[in-house]
Amino acid sequence: MAAKQVSSNQAQTMSVFQRYLSLWVVACMAVGVGIGQWLPVVPQTLSRLEYAHVSIPMAVLIWLMVYPMMLKVDFASVRQVGRHPKGLIVTCVMNWIVKPFTMFGIAWFFLHVVFNHWIPAPLADEYLAGAVLLGAAPCTAMVFVWSHLCKGDAAYTLLQVAVNDLILIVAYVPIVALLLGVGGVRLPWATLLLSVGLFVVVPLVAGIITRRVITHRHGAEYFNKVFVGKFDNITTIGLLLTLVILFAFQGETLLGNPLHIVLIAVPLVLQTYLIFGLTYGWALAWHLPHPIAAPAGMIGASNFFELAVAVAISLFGLQSGAALATVVGVLVEVPVMLSLVNIVNRRQSLCAETSAKN
Repeated sequence: MAAKQVSSNQAQTMSVFQRYLSLWVVACMAVGVGIGQWLPVVPQTLSRLEYAHVSIPMAVLIWLMVYPMMLKVDFASVRQVGRHPKGLIVTCVMNWIVKPFTMFGIAWFFLHVVFNHWIPAPLADEYLAGAVLLGAAPCTAMVFVWSHLCKGDAAYTLLQVAVNDLILIVAYVPIVALLLGVGGVRLPWATLLLSVGLFVVVPLVAGIITRRVITHRHGAEYFNKVFVGKFDNITTIGLLLTLVILFAFQGETLLGNPLHIVLIAVPLVLQTYLIFGLTYGWALAWHLPHPIAAPAGMIGASNFFELAVAVAISLFGLQSGAALATVVGVLVEVPVMLSLVNIVNRRQSLCAETSAKN
């Protein structure tokens, strides 16, 4: 009973955080900008703590965010791949063959063509790089929240995430390198590989080992309902501190030209709705049931923004336009995804009402 109560309280706390993530991001933006303006010694000191262009403080905070997410992914579920193959086909094709390229196309068009009078070309290249880093990394954590809110199949959502994470390890670097190369951005392969290794492979291996050890000692129920929940607040703290540091370095950019925040958000929002429409529409056309179709649309529309932020910082620096673009991605993703959850749930309710009348 005590374990169930602890798990319930942790789930409720995390739910409140996830639902109001955009408000937390705004608060962190204000705090970070304030630190950058009135306590400049803080970002100046942090900028000196790096190795191979990877910020050590940021690495620690990213690990705090990513490791708990990897704990939630049971890669043994990949063995269930044959249960609903159409759902996995939809997810994989949209995430890895369509989504990165539509993100590049939409972002390039708006940043270099539509907004070229407001954004200098070099800065537009950096914003484009941040958008690509977001578009090439499908969601691995928040999708569990979206799936829950739209009454998706939790087990199958887990399977989708597991398969996408396995693909991400081998496909993320080549796709990003290809798109950024086409976009005229010089890409240091060594830094990108190091970032993916640090922020995906290392926490992934740590998560697998932790799952096996804890499950062996205490059982799967304890691991899933109690142990994993212990890291929820750590993930929250890691994300909030990361955003504070990012905005401390981005303060001058934000105050100097806040219009850029809005301009960056335009292609990111359009991309989210486009990919969701294509993915969810394809799933429905294939007559996939709602608990499978809804999470498929959600995982395609949302992004692994923790990884995108980490790679942007590693490749281009904390004060770069690429890092700012990935942070804007965090800012707009939650309200947009909640609107998609509402669309999916309304459609399902209408379908249920129609079926009841017939």
